[in-house]
Amino acid sequence: MIVFRGRPSGNRQRGVALVMVLLAMALVVMLASGMTQQLNIRVFQAGHYLAQQQGQSIALGAEAFARRILVRDFEEDKEDGSMVDSLDEFWAMNAAILPLDDGNSVVEVQIDDLGGRFNLNDLVTPAGQVDTLAKDRFTRLLMVLGVTSITADALIDWIDSNDQTISAYGAEDGQYLMADPGYRAGNQPFVDVTELRLIEGMTEEIYQALRPHVAALPVSGAGINVNTATGPVLQSLHEELSEAAIASVLEKREEEAFGNLQDFLALPEFAGLGLKTTGLTLQTRFFEVVSRITYDNRVVNMVSTVFRNGEGEVRTVHRDTGQKNRITKEPFTISEG
Repeated sequence: MIVFRGRPSGNRQRGVALVMVLLAMALVVMLASGMTQQLNIRVFQAGHYLAQQQGQSIALGAEAFARRILVRDFEEDKEDGSMVDSLDEFWAMNAAILPLDDGNSVVEVQIDDLGGRFNLNDLVTPAGQVDTLAKDRFTRLLMVLGVTSITADALIDWIDSNDQTISAYGAEDGQYLMADPGYRAGNQPFVDVTELRLIEGMTEEIYQALRPHVAALPVSGAGINVNTATGPVLQSLHEELSEAAIASVLEKREEEAFGNLQDFLALPEFAGLGLKTTGLTLQTRFFEVVSRITYDNRVVNMVSTVFRNGEGEVRTVHRDTGQKNRITKEPFTISEG
């Protein structure tokens, strides 16, 4: 028997065509949706990048403002004939709040003195030798702060260029490579105080205790500014200085900054100790400019280390955008006038 197959009906053809159209539309919708999502992500990323760039530009402006303040401070001290930096000066007292035209941005900037802190890089001289005076002072600073699990020798080994421990209390590659993950000793001067976290025996508690009293200046021998030094740093000048004696010194300093080192060493609290002016100064060369910019619902932080030379010129030597919560002083709003 012969069976004749007819052509598909018109309804069936139209159904197949409709399915094809629907599939094509679904594909187009999926592609369009994906493209829209990618576009939204790119727009967000671009907006975030632009806001961050704008915030950093404002932070650089805040840094320039702080540098100008330090230049003006130098010029005023030069006019007065008293080249002394102290904590009762304008730059040291408050965090400045700077106005912006848009009304939605907040610029906070403060200047922190680094001259009153112990410079970690003073432990080793440029010739690679241990500075015994600095080592003794740092050892006493640790004692004053109640720190016993780290030593000056560990920091000296971190700075010096050789791979031999200075003593049984030092630490070189052998100790650090056993960490998980392992790493090597710096074998160069400290670039930043945060490197202390890598020192053998360091804990976060000890780091936080040390942080306000130490600095990592790019040079050695800048000296400790006795007009801005913290209490523990002053107490580290001699093993016989008590906390009560230093409290008395700080009280006198608050009443009036020391005009010369002889007046400082002549204080009755230092009588009979034989203190000398070596490693002491009345001026600060290095400062930290701390900026926090709130812009377009985003926060940009910048900490800049600046250097002021003997002619009053100020230049930036280092910037760090990874530090937060560094604005600590009472705010003072700078008027537009």
